[in-house]
Amino acid sequence: MLKQRITTALILLPLVLALILLPPTVYFAAVIALVFVGAAWEWSLLAGCRTAVGRGIVVAGAAALLLAVLLIATPGLLTVLTLVGVAWWIGCCFWLRHFTFAAAPNAENRLLKIGTGVLVIVPTFAAAMALHGSDRGHWWTLLSLMIVWAADTGAYFSGRQFGRRKLAPRISPGKTWAGVYGAVLGGALVAVLGGWMLGVSDAAHLIGLGVLGVLTVAIAVVGDLFESLMKRHAEVKDSGNLFPGHGGLLDRLDSVFAALPIFVAGKMLLGL
Repeated sequence: MLKQRITTALILLPLVLALILLPPTVYFAAVIALVFVGAAWEWSLLAGCRTAVGRGIVVAGAAALLLAVLLIATPGLLTVLTLVGVAWWIGCCFWLRHFTFAAAPNAENRLLKIGTGVLVIVPTFAAAMALHGSDRGHWWTLLSLMIVWAADTGAYFSGRQFGRRKLAPRISPGKTWAGVYGAVLGGALVAVLGGWMLGVSDAAHLIGLGVLGVLTVAIAVVGDLFESLMKRHAEVKDSGNLFPGHGGLLDRLDSVFAALPIFVAGKMLLGL
Protein backbone atom coordinates (compact mmCIF):
# COMPACT_ATOMS: atom_id res chain seq x y z
CA MET A 1 0.00 0.00 0.00
CA LEU A 2 2.82 2.42 0.82
CA LYS A 3 4.45 1.79 -2.56
CA GLN A 4 1.14 2.42 -4.33
CA ARG A 5 0.57 5.62 -2.37
CA ILE A 6 4.04 6.91 -3.24
CA THR A 7 3.57 6.08 -6.94
CA THR A 8 0.24 7.89 -7.08
CA ALA A 9 1.71 10.90 -5.25
CA LEU A 10 4.65 11.13 -7.66
CA ILE A 11 2.26 11.10 -10.62
CA LEU A 12 0.03 13.81 -9.11
CA LEU A 13 2.81 16.07 -7.83
CA PRO A 14 3.82 17.64 -11.20
CA LEU A 15 0.17 18.35 -11.98
CA VAL A 16 -0.38 20.02 -8.61
CA LEU A 17 2.80 22.10 -8.94
CA ALA A 18 1.84 23.22 -12.44
CA LEU A 19 -1.67 24.16 -11.28
CA ILE A 20 -0.33 26.26 -8.40
CA LEU A 21 2.68 27.94 -10.00
CA LEU A 22 1.77 28.52 -13.66
CA PRO A 23 -1.73 29.97 -14.18
CA PRO A 24 -3.13 33.30 -12.98
CA THR A 25 -5.48 33.13 -10.03
CA VAL A 26 -8.71 33.12 -12.04
CA TYR A 27 -7.69 29.96 -13.93
CA PHE A 28 -6.27 28.39 -10.79
CA ALA A 29 -9.59 29.04 -9.04
CA ALA A 30 -11.61 27.64 -11.94
CA VAL A 31 -9.70 24.36 -11.83
CA ILE A 32 -9.91 23.93 -8.07
CA ALA A 33 -13.62 24.78 -8.25
CA LEU A 34 -14.03 21.72 -10.48
CA VAL A 35 -12.00 19.65 -8.03
CA PHE A 36 -14.11 20.87 -5.12
CA VAL A 37 -17.30 20.03 -7.01
CA GLY A 38 -15.94 16.49 -7.26
CA ALA A 39 -15.32 16.58 -3.51
CA ALA A 40 -18.93 17.69 -3.02
CA TRP A 41 -20.07 14.59 -4.92
CA GLU A 42 -18.17 12.43 -2.46
CA TRP A 43 -19.40 14.47 0.50
CA SER A 44 -23.00 13.86 -0.56
CA LEU A 45 -22.43 10.14 -0.01
CA LEU A 46 -20.92 10.72 3.44
CA ALA A 47 -23.87 12.99 4.26
CA GLY A 48 -26.26 10.12 3.58
CA CYS A 49 -27.50 10.83 0.05
CA ARG A 50 -27.95 7.44 -1.58
CA THR A 51 -29.64 8.32 -4.86
CA ALA A 52 -28.03 9.83 -7.95
CA VAL A 53 -30.69 12.56 -8.02
CA GLY A 54 -30.05 13.58 -4.43
CA ARG A 55 -26.31 13.61 -4.90
CA GLY A 56 -26.72 15.55 -8.14
CA ILE A 57 -28.71 18.24 -6.32
CA VAL A 58 -25.92 18.59 -3.74
CA VAL A 59 -23.30 18.87 -6.49
CA ALA A 60 -25.36 21.45 -8.39
CA GLY A 61 -25.72 23.52 -5.23
CA ALA A 62 -21.99 23.34 -4.54
CA ALA A 63 -21.19 24.34 -8.12
CA ALA A 64 -23.54 27.34 -7.88
CA LEU A 65 -21.95 28.54 -4.63
CA LEU A 66 -18.41 28.17 -5.91
CA LEU A 67 -19.31 29.94 -9.16
CA ALA A 68 -20.82 32.82 -7.20
CA VAL A 69 -17.66 33.19 -5.11
CA LEU A 70 -15.51 33.00 -8.26
CA LEU A 71 -17.53 35.70 -10.03
CA ILE A 72 -17.78 38.10 -7.09
CA ALA A 73 -14.41 37.45 -5.42
CA THR A 74 -14.06 40.81 -3.68
CA PRO A 75 -11.31 40.95 -1.03
CA GLY A 76 -13.90 41.56 1.65
CA LEU A 77 -15.98 38.53 0.67
CA LEU A 78 -12.95 36.25 0.51
CA THR A 79 -11.79 37.44 3.95
CA VAL A 80 -15.20 36.95 5.54
CA LEU A 81 -15.57 33.45 4.10
CA THR A 82 -12.06 32.57 5.24
CA LEU A 83 -12.92 33.66 8.80
CA VAL A 84 -16.14 31.64 8.63
CA GLY A 85 -13.96 28.64 7.84
CA VAL A 86 -11.73 29.36 10.83
CA ALA A 87 -14.76 29.55 13.12
CA TRP A 88 -16.21 26.34 11.69
CA TRP A 89 -13.07 24.26 12.21
CA ILE A 90 -12.66 25.50 15.77
CA GLY A 91 -16.29 24.65 16.47
CA CYS A 92 -15.84 21.27 14.79
CA CYS A 93 -13.64 20.19 17.71
CA PHE A 94 -16.78 20.02 19.87
CA TRP A 95 -18.49 17.73 17.34
CA LEU A 96 -15.53 15.36 17.45
CA ARG A 97 -15.98 14.99 21.21
CA HIS A 98 -19.47 13.56 20.64
CA PHE A 99 -19.02 10.58 18.34
CA THR A 100 -22.72 9.76 17.99
CA PHE A 101 -23.94 13.29 17.27
CA ALA A 102 -25.93 13.26 13.99
CA ALA A 103 -24.96 9.63 13.40
CA ALA A 104 -28.50 8.37 12.83
CA PRO A 105 -29.33 8.09 9.10
CA ASN A 106 -32.40 10.33 9.09
CA ALA A 107 -33.45 13.33 7.00
CA GLU A 108 -32.54 15.91 9.64
CA ASN A 109 -28.99 14.64 10.01
CA ARG A 110 -28.62 14.35 6.26
CA LEU A 111 -29.51 18.03 5.83
CA LEU A 112 -27.19 18.98 8.68
CA LYS A 113 -24.27 17.18 7.06
CA ILE A 114 -25.02 18.68 3.65
CA GLY A 115 -24.94 22.12 5.27
CA THR A 116 -21.71 21.19 7.00
CA GLY A 117 -20.26 20.35 3.60
CA VAL A 118 -20.81 23.97 2.59
CA LEU A 119 -18.71 25.07 5.57
CA VAL A 120 -16.02 22.56 4.65
CA ILE A 121 -15.71 23.44 0.97
CA VAL A 122 -16.70 27.06 0.33
CA PRO A 123 -14.44 28.83 2.90
CA THR A 124 -11.44 26.84 1.68
CA PHE A 125 -12.17 27.87 -1.89
CA ALA A 126 -12.29 31.53 -0.80
CA ALA A 127 -9.09 31.15 1.22
CA ALA A 128 -7.30 29.55 -1.73
CA MET A 129 -8.35 32.42 -4.01
CA ALA A 130 -7.25 35.05 -1.48
CA LEU A 131 -3.89 33.37 -0.91
CA HIS A 132 -3.11 32.68 -4.56
CA GLY A 133 -4.03 36.23 -5.53
CA SER A 134 -1.82 37.87 -2.89
CA ASP A 135 1.75 39.09 -3.35
CA ARG A 136 3.88 36.07 -4.30
CA GLY A 137 0.68 34.15 -3.77
CA HIS A 138 1.64 31.24 -6.01
CA TRP A 139 4.54 30.44 -3.70
CA TRP A 140 2.60 31.04 -0.51
CA THR A 141 -0.06 28.64 -1.78
CA LEU A 142 2.60 26.04 -2.42
CA LEU A 143 4.00 26.59 1.08
CA SER A 144 0.60 26.06 2.66
CA LEU A 145 0.31 22.68 0.96
CA MET A 146 3.90 21.77 1.79
CA ILE A 147 3.10 22.32 5.47
CA VAL A 148 0.28 19.79 5.18
CA TRP A 149 2.45 17.35 3.21
CA ALA A 150 5.27 17.65 5.75
CA ALA A 151 2.78 17.07 8.54
CA ASP A 152 1.46 13.92 6.83
CA THR A 153 5.00 12.61 6.37
CA GLY A 154 6.03 13.43 9.93
CA ALA A 155 2.87 11.82 11.30
CA TYR A 156 3.42 8.64 9.31
CA PHE A 157 6.99 8.02 10.35
CA SER A 158 6.75 9.19 13.97
CA GLY A 159 3.48 7.35 14.47
CA ARG A 160 4.92 4.19 12.98
CA GLN A 161 8.08 4.40 15.07
CA PHE A 162 6.79 5.69 18.38
CA GLY A 163 3.01 5.45 18.22
CA ARG A 164 1.53 3.83 21.29
CA ARG A 165 -1.21 6.03 22.72
CA LYS A 166 -4.18 6.40 20.39
CA LEU A 167 -5.42 9.86 19.49
CA ALA A 168 -9.10 9.08 18.79
CA PRO A 169 -9.59 5.30 18.65
CA ARG A 170 -13.35 5.43 18.01
CA ILE A 171 -12.88 7.75 15.03
CA SER A 172 -9.55 6.79 13.49
CA PRO A 173 -7.82 3.88 15.25
CA GLY A 174 -4.57 4.29 13.30
CA LYS A 175 -3.80 7.80 14.54
CA THR A 176 -1.58 8.26 17.59
CA TRP A 177 -0.35 11.17 19.68
CA ALA A 178 3.19 10.42 18.53
CA GLY A 179 1.96 10.94 14.97
CA VAL A 180 0.51 14.32 15.95
CA TYR A 181 3.81 15.39 17.50
CA GLY A 182 5.70 14.39 14.36
CA ALA A 183 3.17 16.24 12.21
CA VAL A 184 3.45 19.42 14.28
CA LEU A 185 7.24 19.34 14.18
CA GLY A 186 7.37 18.76 10.42
CA GLY A 187 4.77 21.42 9.66
CA ALA A 188 6.38 24.06 11.88
CA LEU A 189 9.84 23.50 10.39
CA VAL A 190 8.53 23.78 6.83
CA ALA A 191 6.55 26.93 7.71
CA VAL A 192 9.64 28.69 9.10
CA LEU A 193 11.98 27.51 6.35
CA GLY A 194 9.48 28.31 3.62
CA GLY A 195 8.81 31.76 5.03
CA TRP A 196 12.54 32.48 5.16
CA MET A 197 12.90 31.40 1.52
CA LEU A 198 10.04 33.74 0.62
CA GLY A 199 11.89 36.69 2.10
CA VAL A 200 10.62 36.74 5.67
CA SER A 201 13.78 37.61 7.56
CA ASP A 202 12.89 39.23 10.88
CA ALA A 203 12.77 36.96 13.91
CA ALA A 204 9.30 38.01 15.07
CA HIS A 205 7.66 37.06 11.78
CA LEU A 206 9.60 33.80 11.57
CA ILE A 207 8.50 32.88 15.09
CA GLY A 208 4.97 33.82 14.11
CA LEU A 209 5.18 31.54 11.09
CA GLY A 210 6.37 28.73 13.31
CA VAL A 211 3.36 29.20 15.58
CA LEU A 212 1.11 29.44 12.53
CA GLY A 213 2.60 26.19 11.24
CA VAL A 214 1.71 24.48 14.53
CA LEU A 215 -1.87 25.83 14.45
CA THR A 216 -2.27 24.91 10.79
CA VAL A 217 -1.20 21.33 11.45
CA ALA A 218 -3.38 21.07 14.55
CA ILE A 219 -6.46 22.09 12.57
CA ALA A 220 -5.41 19.84 9.68
CA VAL A 221 -5.59 16.94 12.14
CA VAL A 222 -9.11 18.07 13.06
CA GLY A 223 -10.08 18.06 9.39
CA ASP A 224 -8.69 14.57 8.94
CA LEU A 225 -10.54 13.30 12.00
CA PHE A 226 -13.79 14.94 10.96
CA GLU A 227 -13.77 13.25 7.57
CA SER A 228 -12.97 9.96 9.32
CA LEU A 229 -15.97 10.54 11.60
CA MET A 230 -18.23 11.15 8.62
CA LYS A 231 -16.95 7.94 7.00
CA ARG A 232 -17.68 6.06 10.21
CA HIS A 233 -21.22 7.42 10.20
CA ALA A 234 -21.65 6.48 6.54
CA GLU A 235 -19.98 3.08 7.11
CA VAL A 236 -17.51 3.45 4.25
CA LYS A 237 -13.74 2.96 4.24
CA ASP A 238 -12.87 5.69 1.72
CA SER A 239 -14.77 8.65 0.32
CA GLY A 240 -14.06 7.32 -3.19
CA ASN A 241 -11.61 5.30 -5.26
CA LEU A 242 -10.26 7.93 -7.64
CA PHE A 243 -6.62 7.62 -6.52
CA PRO A 244 -5.13 4.12 -6.08
CA GLY A 245 -3.84 3.75 -2.56
CA HIS A 246 -5.22 7.15 -1.54
CA GLY A 247 -9.00 6.82 -1.83
CA GLY A 248 -11.08 9.70 -3.11
CA LEU A 249 -10.74 13.46 -3.35
CA LEU A 250 -11.91 14.01 0.21
CA ASP A 251 -9.39 11.50 1.49
CA ARG A 252 -6.64 13.64 -0.04
CA LEU A 253 -8.16 17.03 0.73
CA ASP A 254 -9.59 16.60 4.23
CA SER A 255 -6.53 18.13 5.92
CA VAL A 256 -6.26 20.88 3.29
CA PHE A 257 -9.90 21.90 3.73
CA ALA A 258 -9.20 22.59 7.40
CA ALA A 259 -5.65 23.90 7.14
CA LEU A 260 -6.01 26.51 4.41
CA PRO A 261 -8.44 28.94 6.11
CA ILE A 262 -6.30 28.86 9.27
CA PHE A 263 -3.09 29.48 7.33
CA VAL A 264 -4.56 32.32 5.28
CA ALA A 265 -6.13 34.01 8.33
CA GLY A 266 -2.84 33.69 10.22
CA LYS A 267 -0.85 35.09 7.33
CA MET A 268 -3.20 38.09 7.23
CA LEU A 269 -2.84 38.56 10.99
CA LEU A 270 0.96 38.49 10.69
CA GLY A 271 0.80 41.09 7.91
CA LEU A 272 2.67 38.91 5.43
